[in-house]
Amino acid sequence: MEGSIIVGIDVGTSKICALVGRAEGSRLRILGVGIEPAKGIRKGAIVDLSAAAQSIRHAVDKAERTSGLEINAALVSLAGAQVSALNNRGAVGIAGGRAIDEDDVARAMDAARAVSIPHNQEIVHIIQRNFTVDGQDGIRTPVGMHGYRLEVEAHIITAATSTVENLRQCVHAAGVEVSQFVLAPLASAETALSEDDREMGVVVCDFGGGTTDLAIYIEGDVWHTAVLPVGGDHITSDIAHGLRLPTDQAEAIKKKHGHALVDQIAPEEYFTIKPFGMEAPSQISRLDLAHIIGARVEEIFGLVLQEIKRSGYDGLLPAGMVLTGGASLLPGVRSLAHQVLDMPVRIALPENLSGMTDQLISPAFATSVGLLNWALLMNEIALQPRRRATLGGVANWEKIKDILRRLLP
Repeated sequence: MEGSIIVGIDVGTSKICALVGRAEGSRLRILGVGIEPAKGIRKGAIVDLSAAAQSIRHAVDKAERTSGLEINAALVSLAGAQVSALNNRGAVGIAGGRAIDEDDVARAMDAARAVSIPHNQEIVHIIQRNFTVDGQDGIRTPVGMHGYRLEVEAHIITAATSTVENLRQCVHAAGVEVSQFVLAPLASAETALSEDDREMGVVVCDFGGGTTDLAIYIEGDVWHTAVLPVGGDHITSDIAHGLRLPTDQAEAIKKKHGHALVDQIAPEEYFTIKPFGMEAPSQISRLDLAHIIGARVEEIFGLVLQEIKRSGYDGLLPAGMVLTGGASLLPGVRSLAHQVLDMPVRIALPENLSGMTDQLISPAFATSVGLLNWALLMNEIALQPRRRATLGGVANWEKIKDILRRLLP
């Protein structure tokens, strides 16, 4: 809804980003930005409650100061190795073969939700993929059609209850209520993908600091999601071990001199560092650095390829891969990903933004901006239900409207 104030908090391994935005036509105006280095978070999971809560609080404070608004509630990104997904079908009968209405769709989604999951997991999203009416499959919107049996195929995303509750506790300690958790690659997809991408078949890959998050879209819907516990921090760790450097210095060298492709570096290129235990600085070849970085990046995208093949949809992705996340900024990553995956690869930036956008036009902030786009999608669903998703496991449109009221700070 135009004019609605929406808030998103992207809780990443490397950074916390709090954004305040407002819809203005087809564009999103950024009213407030708060970016803070993340502490107490490892591989997308909370490992130090007080440190993580303090980082979130600082990011929220900055967003409040820059926007002039008080933040009471927000959508929050979710990642971590404890996230998993499965597909399930739900079916309901339609008395008398009458026209299908939204209540029937809700009943079918509830039936799909009735799946056995471990006691320490909880459902984060139930996303409808397509419908079948009396054996006719591939139906996008069954409302208004006549039939006796309605089936829905749903993609169900779960997360460890402890992971969700620890993150909720940290956000609450920062004075903010969680309106909804949104899986990071789904938020990134709202920024990075076009409708053509979704229809043709594409995988969005959020290459972050602690995790690499995947979401596969085919025929406009989510078909597979996964979170791999590897990311840019592993590249930094390899540099720190290989060159015997403190982690902070290894990170700085990665950003300044790093490259993922060995054949793009001249043999005579050197830079100066001061390793542990050495009194005098040493000259290091950029070629050696590229060997360290390239080996790890190739391994990470090898794992990505394994996950895509494991999903069974590797032959259905003509649009290739869309890369987001801070680690995708490393020179040579896109080209090396193309070599490993043997598919088109492009890097996506947030678009159609106005206001305080100076820091946000980067793939590192695709998830942050995507949270705001997700909130706008929820508004659109509440006003005119669409086929794309039943969000947050809520199958009743009135409940979705209640969530929207809580989105406003």
